[in-house]
Amino acid sequence: MRHVKVRHVSALIEEIRITKRLPSPADARALRIAAGVSLVRLAREVGVSGAALLAWEEGRYKPRGAHRAAYVRLLEELSREVEIG
Repeated sequence: MRHVKVRHVSALIEEIRITKRLPSPADARALRIAAGVSLVRLAREVGVSGAALLAWEEGRYKPRGAHRAAYVRLLEELSREVEIG
């Protein structure tokens, strides 16, 4: 039973780390645009609809769970490739 609790704590810690790395909606949108990636293409890569990604970029909703993790990782990769100025 103790092993299960440790796994839940590890998942919680990873979720907190990912959340801290999530850029603001405006920064995420600016990064996507600077990279020349369409909203629909990025949404497809993350596994959500274009409407969902637009809601994230407008700050109406925040990505959750596996989609948040995928979104953060993809934005981090894009940020390595693009300079926002």
